Amino acid sequence: MTLVNGTLEKAADAINPPALSQDNGLTFVDLFCGIGGFHTAASALGLKAVFACDIDNEARTVYSRNYGLTPMGDILEISEYDIPDHDLLFAGFPCQPFSIIGSKGGFADPRGTLFFEIARIVRAKRPRGIVLENVKQLLTLQKGEVIRRIVNDLTEMGYDVDYRVLNALNFGLPQKRERIIIVATLADMDSFHWPSGTVPMKPLDEILESDPDPKHLVSDRIRSKRHEVHTAEVTPSVWHENKSGNISSHQWSCALRAGASYNYLLVNGERRLTPRELLRLQGFPEDFELDSNYSQARKLTGNAVPVPMVQSVIKEVVDVVKRTEVAGIGSKA
Repeated sequence: MTLVNGTLEKAADAINPPALSQDNGLTFVDLFCGIGGFHTAASALGLKAVFACDIDNEARTVYSRNYGLTPMGDILEISEYDIPDHDLLFAGFPCQPFSIIGSKGGFADPRGTLFFEIARIVRAKRPRGIVLENVKQLLTLQKGEVIRRIVNDLTEMGYDVDYRVLNALNFGLPQKRERIIIVATLADMDSFHWPSGTVPMKPLDEILESDPDPKHLVSDRIRSKRHEVHTAEVTPSVWHENKSGNISSHQWSCALRAGASYNYLLVNGERRLTPRELLRLQGFPEDFELDSNYSQARKLTGNAVPVPMVQSVIKEVVDVVKRTEVAGIGSKA
């Protein structure tokens, strides 16, 4: 049984990777941690968290309840020297300045400059590996200047850097969520391999609850309006309304978004996704507790990283770090 919105529900098969493995001796910090997608992924590989931070009070509460580690708050108020030494650094830094839904302000938006807080910590602590996550629009923003600046800053600090756009659909999740993943290591990345992303997508009907609370049903007016303009070719499906009001439906969900309309995604055009379904679409385990109100649940899951996708990347970074240990290769100065 598991707790969601104060209600005990019977657990279904989890889509996320296997349970916690044995400690492999590596530590990590979790910046802009949200509800801990990176933490879930890393701990399943045997990594130990030594620090986390997030400005959102509700995210910190959920994180603490699930992992037994209470994140600190605003990164702007945290000295890099108060952060423990660590092997790996993870950060899904705020995406609103770079996203389609957001302002696309990039580094002109104060939230966009939070990358430089990551750089400040990296410069002081020099983790052996770094994994960053953001929206794919980061690649083209300001004619590519934003991604060039990020790569150049990390390179100047002695890191080998690579990046790629990955899609959660290719890592077993029925959610089309394209994200840029930036990887940096102090060791040469010649032995780093991007995950192939060939995990079969879990069927949507294995994600959806069999008896969801009726409170998630939309009004008769909204349901009728949707069905007047669209007929799904498959069932079950998630109906998506874009910014122009056009409706489409698929055997997977479009990307969860923290600030989207309540009716942005509807199951079979009739109801909103439940908190447990939102968690499953991001690959969180069935025993993950999310007792937030519905508005907060949508925000927190919409800001999360897809667990299986980032876990596949972290595994490859860990392999690079471990190989350099065995080979006795020193890190760059």
